[in-house]
Amino acid sequence: MFTRVVIVSFFLSLLILTEANAWNDTDNRTLAISGTVATLEGETVPFANIYVEGTVKGAYTNLDGSFQIYDLPDGEYTIKVSAVGYKSFTTKVVVSGGKTAPLNLIFEEIGVKMPQFTVIASKDRVFSRVPGSVTYVDAKEIQTVNPLSGNEVLRRSPGVHVVDEEGIGMRVNIGIRGLDPDRSRSVLVLEDGIPVALSPYGEPEMYYTPAMDRMAGVEILKGSGQILFGPQTIGGVVNYITANPPQEEEGSVYIQGGQGGFFSGLVNYGNTFGNTGMHVSLLKKRADNVGATEFDITDFNTKFLFNINEKSELGLKLGIYNEVSNATYIGINQVMFDRGGEDFVRMAPDDLLEVRRLSMSFSHKYRFNKNVRLNTIAYGYTTTRNWSRQDFTINATNTPPANWTGVVWGDREVPGGAIFMRNSTGNRNRQFEVAGVEPRLEVDHQLFSLKNELIVGTRFLYERAFEQRVNGTRAGVKSGNLVEDEVRTGYAFSAYAQNKIAISNKFDVSGGVRLESFDFERDIRRRSFAGLGVRDTVLVAGNIVHEIIPGLGFNYRPLNQLNVFGGVHKGFAPPRTKDAITALGDALDLEAERSVNYELGFRTEPANWFFMEATAFVMNFSNQIIPVSESSGGVGFGLINGGATLNRGVETAMVVDVSNLLGFSRTKLTYDVNATFVKATFNEDRFVEGVNINGNRTPYAPDRFVNTALTLETNSGFGLRLAANFVSQQFGDNLNTLEPSVDGRNGVIPAYQVFDAVFSYNLSKWNSRFNLSIKNLTDERFIASRRPQGIRVGIPRFITAGYQFKF
Repeated sequence: MFTRVVIVSFFLSLLILTEANAWNDTDNRTLAISGTVATLEGETVPFANIYVEGTVKGAYTNLDGSFQIYDLPDGEYTIKVSAVGYKSFTTKVVVSGGKTAPLNLIFEEIGVKMPQFTVIASKDRVFSRVPGSVTYVDAKEIQTVNPLSGNEVLRRSPGVHVVDEEGIGMRVNIGIRGLDPDRSRSVLVLEDGIPVALSPYGEPEMYYTPAMDRMAGVEILKGSGQILFGPQTIGGVVNYITANPPQEEEGSVYIQGGQGGFFSGLVNYGNTFGNTGMHVSLLKKRADNVGATEFDITDFNTKFLFNINEKSELGLKLGIYNEVSNATYIGINQVMFDRGGEDFVRMAPDDLLEVRRLSMSFSHKYRFNKNVRLNTIAYGYTTTRNWSRQDFTINATNTPPANWTGVVWGDREVPGGAIFMRNSTGNRNRQFEVAGVEPRLEVDHQLFSLKNELIVGTRFLYERAFEQRVNGTRAGVKSGNLVEDEVRTGYAFSAYAQNKIAISNKFDVSGGVRLESFDFERDIRRRSFAGLGVRDTVLVAGNIVHEIIPGLGFNYRPLNQLNVFGGVHKGFAPPRTKDAITALGDALDLEAERSVNYELGFRTEPANWFFMEATAFVMNFSNQIIPVSESSGGVGFGLINGGATLNRGVETAMVVDVSNLLGFSRTKLTYDVNATFVKATFNEDRFVEGVNINGNRTPYAPDRFVNTALTLETNSGFGLRLAANFVSQQFGDNLNTLEPSVDGRNGVIPAYQVFDAVFSYNLSKWNSRFNLSIKNLTDERFIASRRPQGIRVGIPRFITAGYQFKF
């Protein structure tokens, strides 16, 4: 199937190339617009974006600030010039006789930016100053993907495997370089540099995921540079970036509708009034039936930027999120999957998940002088996650429980093939509080008469979780008997320093270290005791974790268009509070997750039509935490010490701008592909059910996954994107069981491929854009996951249509 994806992509390329060649005016490129971009002080600006409005033509400036744009018919054009850290501007040019006089474009002022933390400070084409493997997906790319689920955007990064849960991306499951994707526990997920997990240290689950619909970009960092962030430095950092207040008034309205009552509406508005900028977004998203999922989401966010004076800016961000969905843990069993027709049946129709999140953050930047800057963020958020789930029973003899509702799924003729729904409910109610502050000092200095960039900072974080379980005596009820009640509290302190030294104009070395300290406590107030039943109790226990996390990376630029990078850093993630301390108040010997991570790679853009990157990596775990929670398909909640594991592989990406290669004048055609090859295995003797799993592959770690796309844009406004996603087979358990279990939770997950298509039409004179999206074009039927409690089938062919108006 992997070969099929590559072959299909190749022939699609040939087909579109053949059609696009009919639009080619000439086989020889003619230089139409050229020039340089500089600051008012005369310093050249590399990697500025030059865009010819109303066309598909554009370019990036070279390291010397120069640029070239080819093949434009005679006429007047508007050139838009933008670069990170500068205020965008436009200028008129006239092409006569096929060319213009060379342009000298000047950024007259630096735009006031939102003072926020980003993962990738410099976003040039080859990320020449970033010590590690990175991916940046910008707003234009997100719009081109037109994602039904944010997972589609995250798959644009090599090395990133995302498992669908409900098909709409409300709970993201990210596995980087072979790590277990369950609830993204091994990934640090941020929004504008601020953590978004329930409790970043004690319970880093992603039950809330930022909506990709409202994002202006996504940064993904997998190298040694992630030691500045925390607490997790295992797989990588994913930073969602929201739109900042614009310099001038702008806004948009986007509505989208589709099958199953799907509707999405997004309103954006931004402006600057004197010294105050603001941006507001409101997202309303709902559906009656996407696969088996019904949901209703309201997501409101606003940002304010206060330009206090020439040395200082203050940012304020507010967010309100409310979700109601029929999310459930129960999935179909193998019997139901094999006979078909019941892929999206609602087995527990009363299951209901309510997620409410309130967030506020302040960010401040102060420039002592041009070489010393202090950035500070302070944030707080609360998340309520109340989940009501109907109980059910599975047993080998297919014996109905005493409180059976009479509803049974599967097949009672197959031993263990029946799922009996019980007339009782487990209400898992949880509330989380998080508050933190992080000052970060940036200093440019001349140690050893060399250019140095020093970053030092500290992080203080408080988190508290309130958890109750209320057992209802009937299906669908939210009240009942309180059987579990506890409070978990954590205090974290982190300090870090990283210094980048420019050994020469071509060689940088970055070294850093971070200290992590986490003091946590579990206060159990009510629980069930064996032989005694439910009792009130006073069980309090705590523990402290300390860790020093070093990292070292380098960048070498032998040529302007080539960047070689590498690094080594220590991976670390603290154990979850509820796993490190048992329900009896005992502190377990559950270690932190530790690894030593290596990578070596390169990024290159040898021509204006070709970009390529490749990274080899090794993640050597002395102890990898293996989830046994319900969300990961286990019999209960928790994690265990999985022992030594070894992840190694290669991730690659390539972009071919066919239009630049062949000199298309009215058409932009690009082909991109990213492919990851990884082998993640247990690396020491460990026995499970009497079987030594040394050498077995770790669960949910496919050895190959590929994402590829062809994107076509024309001057007339028509656009087409054809995409394919391939995932090789993977195992659902540590034993690498091939034969599926009857309950569907274990066994091999066969390889699959999914094709998507997005058609779009831009009508510039109306400031409008129309699109038609077809997800799962071939209506592929595949197992997306065997978690949490049974098979999740990927959503079938799904069609939506949308309209965007900008003002």
